[in-house]
Amino acid sequence: MGIIWNGPGKRNALTDPKNDYNGNIAIEIRGSSSQDLFPKKSYGFETRSSDGLDLNASLLGMPLENDWILYAPYTDKTMIRDVLTYTLDASLGHYAPRCRFVELFVNEKYQGVYVLMEKIKRDKNRVDIAKLLPTDNTGENLTGGYIIKIDKTTGGTGVDWYSTFVNNSNSTTYQYHYPKSDEITFEQKSYIQKYIRDMENALYYEKFTGTGSYHQYLNDSSFIDFMIINEMSRNVDGYRLSSYLYKDKNGLVNCGPIWDFNLTYGNANYFNGWQTTGFVYEQNLVKDNNQVPFWWKKLMSDKAYVQKLKKRWTEIREHEFSDQRINYVTDSLVSLLSEAQERNYQRWTGVIGKYIWPNYYVGQSYDAEVSWMKGWISLRLAYLDGMWPYEYTEDEDPVVVNAPPVYPNPFTDQLNIQLSALVNGPGYAELINQGGMLIRKSPVEIQKGQIKFKFEASNTLVPGLYVIRITQNHVVLLTQKIVKRP
Repeated sequence: MGIIWNGPGKRNALTDPKNDYNGNIAIEIRGSSSQDLFPKKSYGFETRSSDGLDLNASLLGMPLENDWILYAPYTDKTMIRDVLTYTLDASLGHYAPRCRFVELFVNEKYQGVYVLMEKIKRDKNRVDIAKLLPTDNTGENLTGGYIIKIDKTTGGTGVDWYSTFVNNSNSTTYQYHYPKSDEITFEQKSYIQKYIRDMENALYYEKFTGTGSYHQYLNDSSFIDFMIINEMSRNVDGYRLSSYLYKDKNGLVNCGPIWDFNLTYGNANYFNGWQTTGFVYEQNLVKDNNQVPFWWKKLMSDKAYVQKLKKRWTEIREHEFSDQRINYVTDSLVSLLSEAQERNYQRWTGVIGKYIWPNYYVGQSYDAEVSWMKGWISLRLAYLDGMWPYEYTEDEDPVVVNAPPVYPNPFTDQLNIQLSALVNGPGYAELINQGGMLIRKSPVEIQKGQIKFKFEASNTLVPGLYVIRITQNHVVLLTQKIVKRP
């Protein structure tokens, strides 16, 4: 395999030297559903030495390793859903697979846009947990590290053990990811199975009296961030497939790394995947062989957990997950693919403008696909802002803890608005519909400094997306998208 890369912003040609990698690999087709459904195939490969041994290599500036993925975007016609989500998750301080967009040729035949990405693996530059040796069967060494997977069994080693609890109609299935099923010892199997079982027992029987016995088994901060990324993207596979847990030596169970987000941001016509409202963790109402583990719904019964979730959401909406940053990351990825996407869809004709399982929306152009996804994300963020507002205690100042400027959002009949003004004086609250038409203009009295006031909506206001704008002396103080509930 050869990789041609002449550096950031520079063009690459097939006639250029293979200057980033030029060596042996072992390669195979990968994927569960995608292997049979899509003609554009994904691959897993290992970099090898001339004598067939593993050879760590740095590909396109990523850290040295020998296990890699060539992911083939197909049903995701924007081709950026996975990379966008990994980028956002990494901004929260978690390890997420590093990615590089490439254009692939196999035997000199053009195959289109692919994503070269890191495979989930225990490594100091990937899932950085302790190495577990076959001799680590007692004491502290037995406690980690482990990586466990919740997923389909196709393409893997099968079920390694079942949860003792039934979610709706089925039990959660667990698979050993590290150490592998054929390498993990009996003592290590017994330890990690008991640890997960004890964690599930603590959650199942938790009465939420303030003691929080489950905290001795899991890192709730990692569970919260994992929940946020799955709910924000409305991942129909969330929690129940392609979901990983890891445990370091002497550590708690953590959620992650995240994996497989091509059926997100409205790109699924089942399990309500197209809707911008509702929650994925509750989707066990639909019978399926792979179910959301019961513990997610149980965690959401814990008021302390929910408050921590809401506070985390409010904090990251100011920066990492702000509308502006998400749009910036999205636009940057789209710009990077501006030329390559045309070549990709010349190679894969019959994709743009056609239904590919399990599309909900079918755009007639690449730009239409991107625009629809961005609109979906905007509505989803607004919905979660309304569902996850931070609930302040009496001694807390909402301004200090970064409350959202408009809440609840979505709303029914009344909005709370807070903003900062430099002068006293009259202003206006303006309501604008999706067509850009001003449908209401109400006077408001604005005081200098941090202020809060209420905006009453008419009962005749049609449910949907609007923009509220606050002005004073022809200066716009606040503009916010809002969603009116039925």
